[in-house]
Amino acid sequence: MSIRDYEFWFVVGSQYLYGPEVLKTVAERAQEMTDKLNASGNLPCKLVYKVTAKTNKEITDVVREANYDTKCAGIITWCHTFSPSKMWINGLEGLQKAWCHLATQYNLEIPNEEIDMDFMNLNQAAHGDREHGFIGARLRKPRKIIAGYWQNEDVQKRIGKWMRAAAGVEFSKTLKIMRFGDNMREVAVTEGDKVEVQMKLGWQVNTWPVGKLAEEINAVSESEVDALMKEYESLYDIATDNIEAIRYQAREEIAMKKMLDSEGCCAFSNTFQDLYGMKQLPGLATQHMLASGYGYGAEGDWKVSGMTAIIKFMTEGQKGGTAFMEDYTYNLAEGKEYSLGAHMLEVCPSVAAERPRIEVHHLGIGDREDPARIVFEGHEGKAVVVSLIDMGGRLRLICQDIECVKPILPMPNLPVARVMWKALPNLTTGIECWVLAGGAHHTVLSYDVDAEQMRDWARMMDIEFVHIGKDTTVEALEQDLFLSDIVWKLKSC
Repeated sequence: MSIRDYEFWFVVGSQYLYGPEVLKTVAERAQEMTDKLNASGNLPCKLVYKVTAKTNKEITDVVREANYDTKCAGIITWCHTFSPSKMWINGLEGLQKAWCHLATQYNLEIPNEEIDMDFMNLNQAAHGDREHGFIGARLRKPRKIIAGYWQNEDVQKRIGKWMRAAAGVEFSKTLKIMRFGDNMREVAVTEGDKVEVQMKLGWQVNTWPVGKLAEEINAVSESEVDALMKEYESLYDIATDNIEAIRYQAREEIAMKKMLDSEGCCAFSNTFQDLYGMKQLPGLATQHMLASGYGYGAEGDWKVSGMTAIIKFMTEGQKGGTAFMEDYTYNLAEGKEYSLGAHMLEVCPSVAAERPRIEVHHLGIGDREDPARIVFEGHEGKAVVVSLIDMGGRLRLICQDIECVKPILPMPNLPVARVMWKALPNLTTGIECWVLAGGAHHTVLSYDVDAEQMRDWARMMDIEFVHIGKDTTVEALEQDLFLSDIVWKLKSC
């Protein structure tokens, strides 16, 4: 599905105490708010007004309907009047979709001349939302709380960001990942409990033999390659005379897509240690597939592959870009402390600052022909790097804020895609915090999501979240990790 195919249901709380005229007004206002929010351009998904719920049965019925509607990615609740929270217990206890509590009110200001007891009876959002908030806290349900005036652009954008995270949860529940071979030998962080991941995140992670991929590559027709070559030429500058190397990458891409699409997989991994029957390690092929929305993880890292696919889905229609990434090396000179992110071949061109180019160069690992790859520099801007790790008994999502810069060096002899960034709070503290938390060397780098969205996604998935930002200190993070370890161990008991 496209993210635009999902919708969210607006469920408004009230009760019969106020009489039919008040309830009619509440329903009319709820529909008006829905229409204006949809027209704002700040929501990536359609908002649907479903009901002004006045009884336990109405709430339970709409929640049950939401749970079984594949298009519904979550509900947004708001209590225009006072909605007694006991009537919400059965419904919210059974809720299996994302929940956002919008704490707002219909009017922007208190009308000095109009306010009387009739006005007060109709406009009790401050009253109703606190009762609604209590039952959410009492039930200990994961929920997003967004407070503010519903017509403010900032509030609308926060709703939109939450919608993207919630849609990412639904996408995650159906995600299938194809592993071409196993992970790189002796690497710890690319391991993980696939059963636990399917239980928590919904991912189906399975292996297909590389020999089968080699057969598919050999079966690709010349006309199929010709068509993909035209696409390459429209998007990238061809900066090599070795056209056969590019054509072989096209064969690899066509073959991988056929296998993934036949199995309904949106993400894949491979490793340079298992290239049986292949002439090149997929470089250009992988990069172009990433640009079209597939997830990828090198050295068999299926966890970063899945996260890449999810974040790409969450950010559909945005322009900053999202890429598989790896921390490669540091610039530690005082006043010029930066990380250089790259990989030997597979960084997504969606993050390129300028039109990328296709080049062919020697690759010192894999023992195969020189592979074609897309080369570029990443653009400037605020971004995050995200790492999903298996802590044994639980999953931890680590998110660090970064500021990408134009690379301070031209690096003419480094023929790979690369991004340079300033880590927050600073390079050395950021390294210490990342290492302390156990963050992997593979990450997802995205200009289009932020820590708030990733925290929302982790909360909805019921996994641990660690944020490294401008105010993070090693001492505070160490204490947080210690306490978090105790809490999550107790939760698993």
